Amino acid sequence: MADSFAGKRVLLTGHTGFKGAWLLVWLEMLGAKVCGISLEPPTKPSLFALIDGARRCVRHEICDIRDAARLARIVAEFAPETVIHMAAQPLVLPSLDDPVDTFSTNVTGTASVLDACRKAGGVSRIVVVTSDKVYANDGGGRAFAEGDRLGGHDPYSASKAACEIVVDSFRASYFAGKVPLATARAGNVIGGGDWAAYRVLPDAVRALEAGKPLVLRRPNAVRPWQHVLDPLAGYLMLAARPIDDAFNFGPEATEKRTVADLVDAFGRHFAGKPGWTLENAEIPPEAPYLTLSAERARDELGWKPKLDFAPAVEWTAAWYAEWRKGGDMAAVTRRQIEAYLRL
Repeated sequence: MADSFAGKRVLLTGHTGFKGAWLLVWLEMLGAKVCGISLEPPTKPSLFALIDGARRCVRHEICDIRDAARLARIVAEFAPETVIHMAAQPLVLPSLDDPVDTFSTNVTGTASVLDACRKAGGVSRIVVVTSDKVYANDGGGRAFAEGDRLGGHDPYSASKAACEIVVDSFRASYFAGKVPLATARAGNVIGGGDWAAYRVLPDAVRALEAGKPLVLRRPNAVRPWQHVLDPLAGYLMLAARPIDDAFNFGPEATEKRTVADLVDAFGRHFAGKPGWTLENAEIPPEAPYLTLSAERARDELGWKPKLDFAPAVEWTAAWYAEWRKGGDMAAVTRRQIEAYLRL
């Protein structure tokens, strides 16, 4: 990995977000020269602010990826060798409130990023991050593989499935045989520094700070929880190799847990707090069961998750415990990456 990124120009969209900020620190550790393109950090506090993310970029741009003309200028001027596209509207419930913005960001925005890469030339690798929710989920509980039918019952899921189709069209029309273009499908990540709305552990942290129990919509829903560093390792492995394909990144089948399992495990690191109660209001429909098959990533990339459910929760709780004590969160984040690399 170090050979693939040291001294190389890497364009990272979505670098002000939760996963993007973790990846920014990791790329800096690898010696990459990063140009970050994103909107302002979506939350306060934010991991990006805590790590002083702008200082870690050789170029830091606040730019909407739907602004195709400005985006194309930045990409042409920076002349990236590797592109990792993570900028998105990443949440299901906001997509129900504003489906047009979600489709515009996730579909048109992705097309704008790929078109900017096409016009700039000189790009040698592209990785587009989509979601574990790109599959047509019938709720049957089967682990989805990359060849399964795409779909989506909510605007977010549908927009990410459509994003995959956009990538496939650019691959066939412009990049085939020239620039490897891969997609990465992962989701339900946990880790320190996430304060997004409508996510379980960020909501748990807020409930912990408020001294109130967390209200859960679907405590029995099963999700492929994984520490943020596991899928990020997969993204870096994809970006380091000449691969044209889609890859799932998810935990081992034995590691799937419910929403309530996650909150209870997190609370054990904080004397049982915040605890949880059941939401009584009407809630939008969600798939009761979601899990992925990551056999392709294991077989073709040599990737496998390093953190099972228990240590993933432990590392996450340890990060937030340091934050609550006023610790140096850039140093804590870096130490967790270093510890991950030693596993």
